[in-house]
Amino acid sequence: MVGLLPDGGRSRPVPLDESGGGTAARRVRSHDAQAVVLLGLLCLTLGALVLSVSQDQWVPIASFGIPLLLGSLLLELRPFALLLAVQAACIAGALAAVGVTVLRLSVVAVLVVSALIMTVAVWRNRLGPMGESMLIDLRDRLRSQSELPDLPPDWSAQAVMRSAGGAQFAGDFVVAAKTQHGAALEVVVVDVSGKGLAAGTRALLLSGAFGGLLGALPPEQFLPAANGYLLRQEWSEGFATAAHLSLSLTTGQFQLRTAGHPPGAQLHAGSGRWQVHNSSGPALGLVEDAEFVPVTGQLQHGDALMLFTDGLVETVERDFTLGIDKLLGEAERMVRQGFADGARRLLDRLDSSADDRALIFLHRR
Repeated sequence: MVGLLPDGGRSRPVPLDESGGGTAARRVRSHDAQAVVLLGLLCLTLGALVLSVSQDQWVPIASFGIPLLLGSLLLELRPFALLLAVQAACIAGALAAVGVTVLRLSVVAVLVVSALIMTVAVWRNRLGPMGESMLIDLRDRLRSQSELPDLPPDWSAQAVMRSAGGAQFAGDFVVAAKTQHGAALEVVVVDVSGKGLAAGTRALLLSGAFGGLLGALPPEQFLPAANGYLLRQEWSEGFATAAHLSLSLTTGQFQLRTAGHPPGAQLHAGSGRWQVHNSSGPALGLVEDAEFVPVTGQLQHGDALMLFTDGLVETVERDFTLGIDKLLGEAERMVRQGFADGARRLLDRLDSSADDRALIFLHRR
């Protein structure tokens, strides 16, 4: 198998090993071969012990369930089938030597049923033995992409994200980047439909796509481009809500656009009051040629701005408008204690495990 890479306008074949795919495949095959050999030796050892130690009184035939269980955890389908063949031969030899009884046949029947169940489990685990590590790596990549860039000394930014029920994957994520040669900051807070692994995999895909769009397009074109991207995916539950902030780090002027997303909130340091910035626009992935009307403003020294997802303000028993009022009430009390670690403290006060939630807190010193 070869891959094609551009080389001066021409395509040249590249062996799969050069791209890392062949190396990874060989590593998995080597892992399987070593595991099959070790587990096969364990089966042979158990068979020898059954024959030699008091006619299987101390090492029963049921002990063959140990390599069977280990093989289902460590091997892919074909190596696991090879292990089953080795194990079947060892059990047959042990039975021929020690004799067949009703008890021994019942134990073998249980082993056969267990082998069938484990074979189905191995077949369904299509990611193989490396699947869990791959999922953890994907989760870590999603979190790393949500890290905020370093800002000038007169700015601070905090981002906190938590998943529903403490799950490993969440549908809420943040993408941020400095643009215009470091003079501006663009932040996108996204809430993908669904929960758990399904939402997490879509969030991972969208975070990479949205990260590529930030800075590559003018701010007014970001949400239309993101909307077109989701429409092209044709997901059955493929919509997402988003809030896109474009902020000048020199003047504090900003534009906020939302797509079916809760509004942003600005703290005016002079009055000590929070102002809700309502923008308008449909959720991403639902309507072609959607329009996203911006709201503009300016962060003066001492002002702050919050962006959040609906999991923080909306519950089954409470409308999101009441949730926003509660959020702003908690934020006013938090301001008296200072802005240090404000996003985490605010999320702790309003935390609910019923839905994914994310919160961005920007402060101009």
